[in-house]
Amino acid sequence: MQRQTTMAKPAEVKRNWYVVDATGIPLGRLASQVAQIITGRNKPIFTPNEDCGDYVIIINASQVKLTGNAEHKKNYYNVSGYAGGLRTRTSGTMLRDYPEEMVRRAVWGMIPKGPLGRKTLKKLFVYRDEKHEQEAQKPIALELKK
Repeated sequence: MQRQTTMAKPAEVKRNWYVVDATGIPLGRLASQVAQIITGRNKPIFTPNEDCGDYVIIINASQVKLTGNAEHKKNYYNVSGYAGGLRTRTSGTMLRDYPEEMVRRAVWGMIPKGPLGRKTLKKLFVYRDEKHEQEAQKPIALELKK
């Protein structure tokens, strides 16, 4: 029996829009499940060198759950490039002031790095509360495992 590997072509890929409510979902679990959707790993037509993923809108990012002692122990770092330009923030600070950036960084950590990964990350839209700008796309509500 001859077996054949099918490779997805950009014109064949059908992209859907999903909206995910992050209320009460642990950050790592949310990020790993969203990363699978935006990279297309949940589709049978997945091809590693093509962008086959769907668009994901995450709402209520400020209500994502941090488990254990992560709120005080986990740190986020930025370096300006100047001497003494290291900025350190805890997860509690990030969740309170910059929840969109915290969720985006978590998803970025779980997708492949490089040109395709940067292109993939552009299909992620994160909002602090339940209002979002993509109503015209008629996104499908998606329930993730808690």
